[in-house]
Amino acid sequence: MTDSLFTQIYKGQIPGKIIYEDEHCFAINDINPQAPVHILIIPKKEVAKVSDASFEEIPLLGHLIYISKKLADLNKLSNNYRLVINNGAEAGQSVFHIHVHLLGGRSFNWPPG
Repeated sequence: MTDSLFTQIYKGQIPGKIIYEDEHCFAINDINPQAPVHILIIPKKEVAKVSDASFEEIPLLGHLIYISKKLADLNKLSNNYRLVINNGAEAGQSVFHIHVHLLGGRSFNWPPG
């Protein structure tokens, strides 16, 4: 199996600036930002999408949400931000390695579209 784009960034095989890292995940700025702050929080363990996650991934998925909060605080988003996890191509997922989009710094509409 080939490493995902995100794993290749993490391993330094392709360019990408890691702005946060811990033992379970890392974060990068989105290369096509949809808001003034658009950070991707990515687990080091490759799981293609949420619907592929197993019971064992529950702590990891919770960790990603917690780190999203931590990065929102560091970016002074004043408790006004959106978290997005796309699941599958028809839902907008383009890299099949679970990741959380942290978006902030502007107002958002609902429904998201």
